[in-house]
Amino acid sequence: MTMVKAPADRCKIPPGFWRAVEAAGVRPGDLLHHARLPLNLPLAGEGILTTAQYFALMAALGKLSGLPTVGLQLVEHADTSAHPPSTVAAFYARDLRDGLQRLARFKRLCTAERLVITQVQDRCTVTIDWLHASGPEPEVSVDLTFATLMELARRGTGRHVTPRAVELSRPRASDSIYERYFGTPVRFERPRNALTFDIADMDTPFPGHNAAMIELMTPALMSELQKLDQPVTISEQVVTALKARLPSGRPDLGDIARQLGLSERTLQRRITDEGTCFKALLIEARQETCRHLLADFAVQIDEVAYLLGYQDTRSFYRAFKDWEGVTPTTWRHRHLAAAA
Repeated sequence: MTMVKAPADRCKIPPGFWRAVEAAGVRPGDLLHHARLPLNLPLAGEGILTTAQYFALMAALGKLSGLPTVGLQLVEHADTSAHPPSTVAAFYARDLRDGLQRLARFKRLCTAERLVITQVQDRCTVTIDWLHASGPEPEVSVDLTFATLMELARRGTGRHVTPRAVELSRPRASDSIYERYFGTPVRFERPRNALTFDIADMDTPFPGHNAAMIELMTPALMSELQKLDQPVTISEQVVTALKARLPSGRPDLGDIARQLGLSERTLQRRITDEGTCFKALLIEARQETCRHLLADFAVQIDEVAYLLGYQDTRSFYRAFKDWEGVTPTTWRHRHLAAAA
């Protein structure tokens, strides 16, 4: 029997998520504060969370939005181009079966979950398996996944596909809201969360099938999968931890060592063994975060300084000129010109 390696406990939050959250009437800052997550997360590019942090984010979204079906709405009203590449590739598939298999194959590039696809006679059922979860999956998270599957089925086939069955483990909610979206009765208080399609829908061709696009995207996605299987260096772990703690000031070696569950001495030795030092990793974390922040013209320069942990804007300007040779404002305008 072949053992399947568990995905790393990493959940990526794409930039489009924050735009969708704001459209739902929730301020990202309020959401992060309620979930007890770093406030610079939506500004630092593609945010990385653990399963526990991701669940906290989803639970907070459900509470703050006040919308029972906010997860469904976020996906239903999103442009397909807002999806991450691992999801977009599924929309170019041959049919729904191929699309679901591609989505399941590359799902671990986004979150530490597996989509389990089971076919029995005339039905095909999809369930969700979180390997690093210590508690039940939040309702919003389930709705996001099921809505993604439904939008793949409907946009991919060009038809209003309705599932054979929808099972939700949560307590009974307003049936009409869910039935209006899924187009079929929803069974609550079930032992699992499951979405079941008719086998005939699985073989429905996608009019937008694009073999050339799939051939173009697949190698890059496979390369990303292989990277996930590679061990993460201690330096990479330190940089990730530093990015999360920058807004709280200048984190020291002891802060990061405690976060990683190591002694200061052990962390220092392992960093040195990799040919670097803590100061260099701090600069790297600030530089990477800084470039993401400056690329967004909605973020003021003084906000950038604060989110990087500088006490004042003048100190940030001096540090940035040492890195790039120009002021942050000049770099920002050059970046805009290059992007244009």
